[in-house]
Amino acid sequence: MAVLRVDPLTFPFDTDSPFLFGVFHNDKYPKGNAKMGPDASLRGHNIGADFGNPAGWSMYHGEGGIPGFPKHPHRGFETISVSVRGFVDHVDSLGAAGRFGDGDVQWMTAGAGISHAEMFPCLARAEENHMEFFQIWLNLPRAKKMSPPNFLMFWGEDIPTLDRGGALVKLVAGAAEGFNKPALPPPPDSYARDPNSQLLVMTIKLKPGASYVIPGAPGAGRDTHRNLYKYEGGELTVGGKRLTATHRIKVDASKDLEVAAGAQEIGLLVLQGNDLNEPVVQHGPFVGNTREDITKAFRDYQMTQFGSWPWPSDGVVHKRDDQRFAKYPDGRVETKPRRATP
Repeated sequence: MAVLRVDPLTFPFDTDSPFLFGVFHNDKYPKGNAKMGPDASLRGHNIGADFGNPAGWSMYHGEGGIPGFPKHPHRGFETISVSVRGFVDHVDSLGAAGRFGDGDVQWMTAGAGISHAEMFPCLARAEENHMEFFQIWLNLPRAKKMSPPNFLMFWGEDIPTLDRGGALVKLVAGAAEGFNKPALPPPPDSYARDPNSQLLVMTIKLKPGASYVIPGAPGAGRDTHRNLYKYEGGELTVGGKRLTATHRIKVDASKDLEVAAGAQEIGLLVLQGNDLNEPVVQHGPFVGNTREDITKAFRDYQMTQFGSWPWPSDGVVHKRDDQRFAKYPDGRVETKPRRATP
């Protein structure tokens, strides 16, 4: 059987190695105010730790009236932020910065340590600011845990996309049949660079009645984990099994698998990779292989803050009229116009 297990979808997602964490943010923010926060009362929101989408949106750890995640550290893994709609403003201790959204992907290797902020500006003043994006934590192998931190931006228009019969498939990482170009190269020390990782990150949108066959991974074995996350929509048929609610679907990565939508549009995230088969010790934003790794991470962060913080606040938001952009640690800047959600 191609489908091995079906579980209710949790927040955050249950994941298998090499993934540590996955979450889908879906916030229907009101129109923006003059400071790019929600133009609405914050009554009922637990400011500083606001989760659970009260009234359809969360402030998270936002400060200054703007939702998001102000300055916080990471070590020992990577973050892959896959946007669907809405915008994220980023700054970090490398001096990198950016605004991404509407199909863009930000890939950050924390490695030996980095601090960054991710804020969600409400840019539209006359309409709702709908934010949808995934954040995925990808573990680093022991040999790469202390690699130099890195920051990459993948612009949505450069990500390989397959549009076939009502199925829109985006190849964020890895390889799959049917695409006319390979996935964009991940950071140099990423586990995704390992030719034996079998890493695959893919998003799938199915219009009502549409279907798509996810190709089996050549060479996939017992240690290759593939999970499908049905995060929105109504009825979905997976390998002949009908599902109606949101689910995590564990499948055999070696087999082709058809997914088919019913009467509503369906959204799926696919995460696949070979198990690292290494011990994992995690405390919040720090990931190591031993307790000593975590103790050292706390000590190093207290001593160094994982670099300077060349920003005027812990929750930086860029100018309202700024386009999509990426400013890299070497000073290079890329700018892209805002575009309609694909």
